[in-house]
Amino acid sequence: MMMTSLKARFVKGLKLIIRYGLIVINDGFICFKPNPKLTIFESFNGNDINDNPAAIYRELVTHHPELRQTAYFSVKPRVYAELRQRYPEIKLLRRFSLKWVWVMAHAKVWVFNSRMPQWWRKNRQTTYIQTWHGTPLKRLGVDIEHVAIPGNTTEDYGRQFIREAARWQYLIAPNAFSKKVFRSAFQFHNEFLPVGYPRNDVLYRDNQPATVAQIKKKLVGSATATVILYAPTWRDDDAIKAGRYHFKLPFDLGHFFEHVSADTILVLRPHYLVKDHIDITGFEDRVKILADNDIAQLYLMADLLITDYSSVMFDYANLERPMLFYAYDLAHYRDELRGFYFNYQAEIPGPLATTESDLHAALDTFYQDRCFPAYRAALMGFSQKYCGWETGRASAEVVKIMEQEMTK
Repeated sequence: MMMTSLKARFVKGLKLIIRYGLIVINDGFICFKPNPKLTIFESFNGNDINDNPAAIYRELVTHHPELRQTAYFSVKPRVYAELRQRYPEIKLLRRFSLKWVWVMAHAKVWVFNSRMPQWWRKNRQTTYIQTWHGTPLKRLGVDIEHVAIPGNTTEDYGRQFIREAARWQYLIAPNAFSKKVFRSAFQFHNEFLPVGYPRNDVLYRDNQPATVAQIKKKLVGSATATVILYAPTWRDDDAIKAGRYHFKLPFDLGHFFEHVSADTILVLRPHYLVKDHIDITGFEDRVKILADNDIAQLYLMADLLITDYSSVMFDYANLERPMLFYAYDLAHYRDELRGFYFNYQAEIPGPLATTESDLHAALDTFYQDRCFPAYRAALMGFSQKYCGWETGRASAEVVKIMEQEMTK
């Protein structure tokens, strides 16, 4: 036990020494003028190549093929080999490697969808475009009254958001509601880009029957299956330890399949923070766990979305398809954990189930009608309110900003 403790302290100390060394190198590099053609992208702190940064990257290199050689994606070392195999056409950099330090310091544009560590300084001539990663239903940043994330106090958590947001020259807002919230939660005072989310462009481009059938065939094995997507949010206070969270399916699979059609396939999309083991024993042919696929592809093939408090509801609303809200811990989540920015029960555009029997009743309605007739008007109004800025051209609009910044 003592040897293990000593080894852990040694590794921690070595990491700190390396960090300080890289910081010193970076402080020297950022004194020089950036390369106007050099750009770097990062998604969810380097865990994958997806979301808004990936959509913007693809738009950029489609219109400027020559920039493939100077456009990089920052990824964590532990996923580097896997992502290099999956995306051989993209130039990857291991986060906090020496080359990464050089590129970060000399890039003319950063395009990220989550925060960078405060101790990593940015070149003053580098343009930082923050895309963020969802319309906020749950309270964010300084608006959270009590932070339940291990290792964070509420005050420190809020200060981190304010300091980070001050570095963003641009922040994408997917709708007017988000713009108002972001201004408050991040204390953001620079330029908003009211263009919708780049990751949602594909929902307008590929929402065609033939394309949807192809996606179903590829991901669930049947072009004609009824696909139900379950995409819950993560729970801040359900931690095993810092950075690791529980995930237990909150309904019985056997009972679930008694209330849906025989051709139904359930797709589970756990949050990236809870990609642990999920027991689907006995249902392997009817349940697919798709934690790493592009979630836009899951939206496109889903005939019904089941969620709770996740911002997936806002993206999925672009398709104007039925949604069901399974909020089994509503009182705790709303009143004790994060709090909401709007009246959740009044605004959600689909049935609210707080018990498993409620869930079954709603599934019975969907099985019969392929929709929720009582919520048609609510769904249209929800889509107009939260998807009104979405046009399918968000990526192109951001690339225009990048082009301007790269010629300064």
